[in-house]
Formats: sequence, structure tokens, C-alpha cells
Amino acid sequence: MSAFNILNNQPTYDPEAVQPMRDELIAVGFEEVSTPEDVDRLVGQQDDKTVLLMINSVCGCAAGSARPGVCAALQHHVIPDRLVTAFAGQDKAAVAYLREKYLGDFPPSSPCMALLQNGEVVFMLHRYMIEGRHHQEISQALVMLFDKFCSNQGPSITPAQYEQVVHARACGSKIPRFNG
Repeated sequence: MSAFNILNNQPTYDPEAVQPMRDELIAVGFEEVSTPEDVDRLVGQQDDKTVLLMINSVCGCAAGSARPGVCAALQHHVIPDRLVTAFAGQDKAAVAYLREKYLGDFPPSSPCMALLQNGEVVFMLHRYMIEGRHHQEISQALVMLFDKFCSNQGPSITPAQYEQVVHARACGSKIPRFNG
């Protein structure tokens, strides 16, 4: 039995408390995956397409820079073909399946971002590469990757829409645990 089938799928954190962290990525065009079936449908073999996968998290320091960084990078004129996200500690089955099927060569990391081409990771941005970095640094690194591997025309949303994006800034230690 694989790891994603034996996990307790109850959220670790209060879903209402983390919704702004989800909304930040959805606002710039990310599609959420919450089940292994969602993962297969949105991340599976994409025939020369690129997929930017972000495992979101409540971590205030790393995710608090990662989300604004990826949002800014998606304002670039070249972006990945598909944007997919799963939330660590929330979408447990999807995250476990992503790690098992697509990120198996890499140690678990959240937040993290992976750029996949034809279902294979061409670059992985681990938490340790995000921590201590300003969101502009993360954006610049992603833009360089987009220029190298992607061909989809950006931005993911209009500049006017981007100005309306609310960046969730919260310390993960202040997010309440789920008691449902």
C-alpha cells in the first residue's frame, strides 16, 4: 500500500485560516489538486508542456516569500503551460502522491516549487533555497527558468488583476490546528 493511501487525511491546520494562502495562488492562475486523481489529471504526461508545481505551506518565512515570488514571476512574458498547487498539511493525499510519483528523487520540502516538462522535474526549488530570500530573488530565479524551459505567453493574469492580489502574510505558528 502506498504512502498516500495510509495517511490521515484530516487537515493539520484550520482550513479557514489557510484559505488566504490558497487564494493568493488561485488568484494568479494556479489550479489546486487535492486527490491523486487530480494530480494525474493536471500533472500527468503533458506532451512537451511545462507544469509549475508549488507545494504550498503555512510557513511564514519561506512560504511568505515563495508565494509573492511566484506570483510576481508569473507576470513575466513567458510562463509555464500549467500552474498546479497542493497544500502541505491540508491536501495530504495529493501531496503524498506528488512526492511519490513526481518528486521521489527529492527529499520532502514545503514550501517548494518544481518545474516539470513531460512529467519530469527539470528544476526543483527546495525550502532551503527559499528561506531567507526576498520574494524578488525568488521571482528572478523563476523568470530565468521560465525563459529557459517555457514557451507559454504570459502574464498569467493582467497587470490590473495582479495589483488586486492579496499576499497572505502570517506566521505559521499562529495558524490554529484543525480540531474537526
